[in-house]
Amino acid sequence: MNLKIIDAHLHFSNRPGFRETAKNISQVEFSAKGLKQEFAQAGIVAGIIMSIPSGDLPIGYPEEFTHEDGTVECLYSCVGVNPVRLKENPGEELSYIESELKKSKVLGIKLYPGYFPYYVYDSLYEPVYELARRYGVPVAIHCGDTQSPKGLLKYSHPLTIDELAVKHEDITFVICHLGIPWVIDGAEVVAKNANVFADLSGLLAGNKEHILKMRNNILYKQYIQQALVLTNRYDKFLYGSDWPLVPMVDYVAFVKELIPEGHYDEVFYKNALKVYSKLQDNL
Repeated sequence: MNLKIIDAHLHFSNRPGFRETAKNISQVEFSAKGLKQEFAQAGIVAGIIMSIPSGDLPIGYPEEFTHEDGTVECLYSCVGVNPVRLKENPGEELSYIESELKKSKVLGIKLYPGYFPYYVYDSLYEPVYELARRYGVPVAIHCGDTQSPKGLLKYSHPLTIDELAVKHEDITFVICHLGIPWVIDGAEVVAKNANVFADLSGLLAGNKEHILKMRNNILYKQYIQQALVLTNRYDKFLYGSDWPLVPMVDYVAFVKELIPEGHYDEVFYKNALKVYSKLQDNL
């Protein structure tokens, strides 16, 4: 039986950084055509875009879903939050977030601590969490390393999610990237808190040859597996790629080697439907 896969963490923004990553790091075709081909080859039936925070003006749905050669029908998203604008003009930012959440293809909210110097439990975000509660959507949170050397890692450590999860027990949170490199800490937060999940995106970045090299790196794979075994909660991990950082077929193969085969259906498909429940109405 073919495995159906939901990619619970990818990017499709037209902004230059992603295009450069695709060209110089992963060597994938960063276009609608390229994404369609990768979905077909990897067995991806739906993908959830982690929308990046907008700059001076809200961007949202059109920019994140469309390239010069079109779009991909089975794409959904989480709306990105800009805490700087939330602080300077809260009415505008909250109105933008809420307008996105009303769209059927917007499944949740995405925060980017580390890229912005605010802890996720800062009172600044309280109105955002109220929107998550009101619309019944999860909040995905960047955790771990940042691509930018200007990022501040103390804000993106997965242990910061623990305080947030305890404070808001009725909201579901997703630790993105399992908090790499602090995967043991990320796994403990998942194990401790019933309302915290984690996606397995971004554990690698590189082309086909690099992923094959890392698949053969026993120490690195054991490091990730230790975190997964620690929780023994495969019902709380979601597959994600962080595309275009990796070619999808190769990254699926890598993650399969981390997960016991008996849990493939949960990790690669069912858990995403559980966490991003609006998706159930579309698949």
